[in-house]
Amino acid sequence: MIGVIVGVVAVILTFILKGVSPTILINLPSIMIVLVGTLGATIASFGLGEVKKAPALLRIALGRSHVDLVGARDLLVGFAERARRDGLLALEADLDRVSDPFLRRGLQMIIDGLEPETVETVLELDTAALRERHAHGATMFQMMAGYAPTFGILGAVMGLIAVMAHLSEPEKLGTGIQVAFIATLMAVGIANILFMPVAVALRGRSAEEVRAREMALTGILAIQAGDNPRIVAQKLDSFIPPKLLAARRADQRAQPATAPRPAEEAA
Repeated sequence: MIGVIVGVVAVILTFILKGVSPTILINLPSIMIVLVGTLGATIASFGLGEVKKAPALLRIALGRSHVDLVGARDLLVGFAERARRDGLLALEADLDRVSDPFLRRGLQMIIDGLEPETVETVLELDTAALRERHAHGATMFQMMAGYAPTFGILGAVMGLIAVMAHLSEPEKLGTGIQVAFIATLMAVGIANILFMPVAVALRGRSAEEVRAREMALTGILAIQAGDNPRIVAQKLDSFIPPKLLAARRADQRAQPATAPRPAEEAA
């Protein structure tokens, strides 16, 4: 959201520095050809049902990430300690405090005694489906970033055609040409300030969620295999950016040595 605001402010300030009022962008014909035209092309490409998801995708892209790799890592290590001490069946009492449906589903499968290969296959298929859904949303905004400039050029050409029709009235030429290029400016601006950044941000959010699921799968299979909690922690640490991991370790050193672990609190 900060990046989008910075981009919009840059355009507005440039207009002001050039001595032109930014209100010049409020031009109904340009808005119609760029925004409505882009919307129509997107509906034709992806269907109305997918386009209706655009507001939700915008909120995801422009909002904060809710993926907590460090918290998930600590939770899984706590489960590993509990399972090693009391057995896999003891984890069932702690499932209610697992908010992530993917992690809860994986833990339930190992508690139910499913084979590791089955657990891995089911969760990998779930992750692949998630990746495909997310890629579809990002592709939609990427295509919108391509459609908008095209409609902007179309609007400019239409504006110039209208100017050519009034060559006998020189006093209208300046305004007509100005309006013709507003469509191109609006189209290129919205494509590069909003649509393309949203597509990139959605891919980033998808990568974060996929990484979190891969880490959860690694932890679930390690718990099922009865790995030492220290080994589980080392495996999960490879999924966490070093900066976040260093901050977590600093917090742990700052905490009292008697502070209980999450699994111990639940027990």
